[in-house]
Amino acid sequence: MIQMGRRSGLSYAGIAKAIGRNKSVVWREVNRNTGPDGEYYASVAHARAHQARRRPKPLKLLLNEPLCGLIGVWMDDGWSPKLISSMLAFHFGDDQTMQVSHETIYQALYVQTRGSLRADLAEKLSLKRRKRLPHSADRHANSPYKEAFKISERPAEAQDRAVPGHWEGDLIIGADGTAIGTLVERSTRFTILLHLSGNHAADTVAAAMIREMGQLPDHLRRSITWDRGSELAEYARIQTALDTTLYFCDPHSPWQRGSNENTNRLLRFWFEKGSDLSVHTPEDLRLVAAKLNRRPRPTLNLETPASRLNQLLHAA
Repeated sequence: MIQMGRRSGLSYAGIAKAIGRNKSVVWREVNRNTGPDGEYYASVAHARAHQARRRPKPLKLLLNEPLCGLIGVWMDDGWSPKLISSMLAFHFGDDQTMQVSHETIYQALYVQTRGSLRADLAEKLSLKRRKRLPHSADRHANSPYKEAFKISERPAEAQDRAVPGHWEGDLIIGADGTAIGTLVERSTRFTILLHLSGNHAADTVAAAMIREMGQLPDHLRRSITWDRGSELAEYARIQTALDTTLYFCDPHSPWQRGSNENTNRLLRFWFEKGSDLSVHTPEDLRLVAAKLNRRPRPTLNLETPASRLNQLLHAA
């Protein structure tokens, strides 16, 4: 049909509509199989497609020592397989023997029989995994949050900050696993810091959150949004104790807690990355929170979070 369409002068869009495909698919197919005379030949396209489907395909990294050597040099410098694949395509655009996909590199690293890369190169990967996790694997099969509320279920009043009492939370992590819990109210940006004595296990975080947020009136603890870290595995206990609802962000989506992320950046002025956070006492945390809550905010028309929260408390 593509050959007939080209001979009849049909456009790529016209051919695509006739065969039920996108026009970009037709364009790539024609460019891939156009002969020296500028004509598309269906027989040539069919033969090439049949050859490409043959299995098993020869492994590009099995005998190509120059390619394996170059990959090894770049991996020694900390380059990822994805970056290496991109740079090979950039430097050897006209030489297919010196190009390889990042998936092929990963296969050669994790299954040594599938290539000739050095055995120690797998240790250069940033994730240090001993094997590749397939995309089909259910990585969250044992997640404690399977029955929890998702952020997509959070009420609209929390999203538009129109109603106070909706909070975002997270941990600031320091050296040797030390941590401080942070809670930010979305409409006022008022911040509460959680002193975590010794660790940030789920029971420790739950106790600290119940202790601090329990001092708030009911209407100022309508919901809490957190990420899916294991530190909040006892979310059901928190919900019951505070009579609130916990919502959890999508995996790897810190931007869904934008107010909390921005506040944590401000808090790094007092709690530097890599420092031991266990040296800060509960009184230290209260002083830092007070300073931050007295800081004028452009998003509040230069009012302070403390004054905004005070207005809400008086109104109640």
